[in-house]
Amino acid sequence: MIAALTTKWNMYVPILAALVLVLGWGRSVPGLILALVSVALVGAVLAAVYHAEVVAHRVGEPYGSLVLAVAVTVIEVALIVTMMISGGDKAASLARDTVFAAVMITCNGIFGLVLLVGALRRRVAVFNAEGTGAALATVATLATLSLVLPTFTTSAPGPEFSPAQLAFAAVASLALYGLFVMVQTVRHPDDFLPVEDGGAVDDSDSHAPSTRAALISLGMLVLALVCVVGLAKVVSPALESAIASAGLPPSAVGVVIAMLVLLPETIAAVNSARRNQVQIGLNLALGSAMASIGLTIPVIAIATIWLSGPLVLGLGATQMVLLALTVVVGTLTIVPGRATLLHSGVHLALFAAFVFLAASP
Repeated sequence: MIAALTTKWNMYVPILAALVLVLGWGRSVPGLILALVSVALVGAVLAAVYHAEVVAHRVGEPYGSLVLAVAVTVIEVALIVTMMISGGDKAASLARDTVFAAVMITCNGIFGLVLLVGALRRRVAVFNAEGTGAALATVATLATLSLVLPTFTTSAPGPEFSPAQLAFAAVASLALYGLFVMVQTVRHPDDFLPVEDGGAVDDSDSHAPSTRAALISLGMLVLALVCVVGLAKVVSPALESAIASAGLPPSAVGVVIAMLVLLPETIAAVNSARRNQVQIGLNLALGSAMASIGLTIPVIAIATIWLSGPLVLGLGATQMVLLALTVVVGTLTIVPGRATLLHSGVHLALFAAFVFLAASP
C-alpha cells in the first residue's frame, strides 16, 4: 500500500508542478504564490529523481546515468537561451557563468558528496579509474576549449570568440561529447560500471521495471525536468532581486540557477553512493559537466545568429585558477581508483571556495 501511494505521489507531482508552471509563467509572482512555486519546484526535483532511477534500472548502466545527464542538460540549455533572449546585454555572460557553475558543482560538489558517502559506508570509495579518468580528461578539454581560450584569443575584443572561433569550439565540443558517449555505451561500457571490492554491490532492487513502466517514467522524467527548469525561471526574478539586495555580483544568478537545475542529479548521485554504486554517482557528476559544455556551446553558437549583443565566454583569473586546481585534484583522486574521506574533503573544500568566491569575488 505504501509503495503504491509513493508511486502515485511521484506520478501526480509532475502534473501538479506543470499546472503551477503554466499559472506562474510570464507573471510577476507575489510572496505567497512564490512559496507555492518553491514547493512545486522541490516536488518536481524529487519526482525527477524517482523516475530517473526507474529508467536507469530498466536500461541499466551506463545508459541510466547518461539519460538523466542529457535530459537535464538539454532543458538547462533551453533555459539559458530563453534567459539570454529576454536579458539582452545584461545576459552576455549568463552562459559562461551557468556552464562554469555546472562544472564546479558537478566536479567538486557532487563528486565530493559521492566520495564522502562511499567512504563513510566502506571506509574507502572504490571506482573504475579508466572510465572516470577518461571522463575527467574530456571535461578538462571541453572546459579549456570553450571557457579558457576566449580569454586569450585576440581576434575579437574582450573575453569573446570570433564567429569562426565560436564555430570551431562548437563543432569540437559536440564531436568530443559524441565520441565520449560512443566509448561509454558501445566501445568500453565496462569502464563505467560499478566496481566490487570485498563485497557485492547493493542491488536489492533486482527486479527491473517493465517496459511500459519505464516508458511512463521516462515521460514523467521529462515533464518533471521541464517543470524544474521552468519553475527555476519563474523564481529567477525574485532570486535576482534578492541577490542584488544582498549586494552579491550578477554572476551569482548563474550559480543559483545551476544549483537548482542540478539538484535532481545531486540526489540521484548520492543515492547511488548509498547503494555502494560509487561509479554510477561519478558517471552522473562528470557526465553532467560534460553534457553541460558539449551541448550548451553548440546551441549558443547557433543562437548567436539571432541573438544581439556580446557573448562573453572567457573565464576570469580566479575562475581559471579554480578550474585548473579542480582538474589537478581530480586527476590525483582518480588515478588510484580508490578515495578516502580526505579526497572527498578536498573536493568539497574546492566547492565551498567556488561558492564563497562567487558571492565575494
